[in-house]
Amino acid sequence: MLSPLSAVSPVDGRYHNTTKELSPYFSEAALIKYRVFVEIEYFIALCEIPLPQLQHFDRPLFKKLRDIYQNFSESDAQAIKDTEKITNHDVKAVEYFIKNKFDEFGLSEYKEFIHFGLTSQDINNTAIPYSFKLAIDEVYLPNIKAVTDQLRSYAGEWKDVPMLAHTHGQPASPTRLGKEIMVFVERLEAQLDLLAQIPYSAKFGGATGNFNAHFVGYPEHDWKAFGNHFVNDILGLKRSQHTTQIEHYDNFAAHCDALKRINNILIDLDRDMWTYISMNYFKQKIKAGEIGSSAMPHKVNPIDFENSEGNLGIANALFEHLAAKLPISRLQRDLTDSTVLRNIGVPVAHTLIAMKSTMKGLGKLLLNQPALNAHLEANWAVVAEAIQTILRREGYPNPYEALKELTRTNQEINAATIADFVETLQVGEEVKAEIRMISPATYTGI
Repeated sequence: MLSPLSAVSPVDGRYHNTTKELSPYFSEAALIKYRVFVEIEYFIALCEIPLPQLQHFDRPLFKKLRDIYQNFSESDAQAIKDTEKITNHDVKAVEYFIKNKFDEFGLSEYKEFIHFGLTSQDINNTAIPYSFKLAIDEVYLPNIKAVTDQLRSYAGEWKDVPMLAHTHGQPASPTRLGKEIMVFVERLEAQLDLLAQIPYSAKFGGATGNFNAHFVGYPEHDWKAFGNHFVNDILGLKRSQHTTQIEHYDNFAAHCDALKRINNILIDLDRDMWTYISMNYFKQKIKAGEIGSSAMPHKVNPIDFENSEGNLGIANALFEHLAAKLPISRLQRDLTDSTVLRNIGVPVAHTLIAMKSTMKGLGKLLLNQPALNAHLEANWAVVAEAIQTILRREGYPNPYEALKELTRTNQEINAATIADFVETLQVGEEVKAEIRMISPATYTGI
């Protein structure tokens, strides 16, 4: 039996407790359940037309049919897997399972309308986007919102904390810590808005997308309108109008690309937080009993941000492959999408591990404001931009060059150096007083 100690993938092994909430959406049992769900809802939709042979189907039985997927159990999934060993076809095994249920319910006369006119991809290409949408709405979005909410809280808490900025790794015009945190909030929310605009597309149209079997059986019926109503209104997805045997996956690829961009922002956040910790801008809360290094007792490593970065890299590699591979299929279809698409839960799982690790790391942060202040005080050269700007305003000759000559030397630039320089300027006392008010801690913009 599979256990966290015997699992090959760390998603189901080491990180099982972190990722188990994704099992209802991406496990083999979940895939089977959502196939059953689509098949049952499709049969009910045929009854609602109604097709002539289904017009007398007892409508109160709809609840009994829906109970098949609403009360779907692991033993039901196993029964379908056992049938699959014989059929060597996973969706056909689902069809037989439901037909057996119809026999048990005394509905055998209707069972040939289960899976009527469909190909397996009509089931797969609706069940998978349906479960994917649920996972995004019910697991992914609450977790990424937790990250953005925590960042927004820190941005408010630290909005007035001055901090030396670094561009190209060198001291640069000072900023405020809260504003730098808000950069990530804005980036994440912008990309989440884009993610929300991508439809969850689904294919539904028979063997090669033309409703061939439906039309030949019932040419008088508007099957395109039926397919649109079933996919768009009943399943809550968006039906692609012109397809081959399979969904073309372009919007699915867009989801993967959007999730990858959000992950890139989280990687950027992880690396910045890691660097701020290494600069001693943050200390980390210590948990009794935890060990940072097997050799160096003093260490408290930023392992949560490192863990997050590593898992985001794995997730993005998989999202990249899914986005590049799935939209490509030979002629009206090949089978390469099938095995690849089964892995969609894997990058989502690594992303979930990463988000929870980032949250854990953020929760450990302790602001070390004396270290930020000391770094500002050690870098008075950064006020050169402010001084030369005021001198430009006053029409002072060659102000940039004057500050460049002062600051780009090997001598130490400190408060006294700047004060002495101000005294040499040929400007009025009011301008000198204005310049004297500038310091690395006050030159932080708006």
